[in-house]
Amino acid sequence: MADAIGDGSRQDVLTAQRPRVAARRQTARLRQSRKDIWLAITGLVGGLLALPLAQSTWHGPEVAAVLAVAATALFAGQRWAIAVIVIADLFLLPTVWPRAFLEGDLVSRLLALATLAAIAPGLLAMRRAAAVLVVMTCQRRTQQMCRRMHVGLIALSVLAVLVPLL
Repeated sequence: MADAIGDGSRQDVLTAQRPRVAARRQTARLRQSRKDIWLAITGLVGGLLALPLAQSTWHGPEVAAVLAVAATALFAGQRWAIAVIVIADLFLLPTVWPRAFLEGDLVSRLLALATLAAIAPGLLAMRRAAAVLVVMTCQRRTQQMCRRMHVGLIALSVLAVLVPLL
């Protein structure tokens, strides 16, 4: 009698929770997929918009090309491309922001502002890129390692903003 009561109630609880957990995971995967697609689209647009601006800069065309290739890899489902997109956006920032605010005619400033708007989602995905970078460097993915990598990316972005001013 104890077996019938204990097993029956436990099975009902376990089978009732499994579909909810599976549904929650499925919606989280769909949401993450939409974020990845949005990041890939804006990365591709940012790379294409940065190519005309980058003709007289020291690394602009190469970084814009890397950004476009990484966006294409993210379209193909490669999660490592998130980190490459964020790093390329960070290296593209010193090329684009001086054109948007310090120099140039109206057309180049508008193009630079559109490029800044296109690379903004990549810069905002820095936290996700830190987690991907931890995995790419074969480190254990702990909260402390992700924070350290995130701090490193923030320091890199501060340097990227300050370099054109020197």
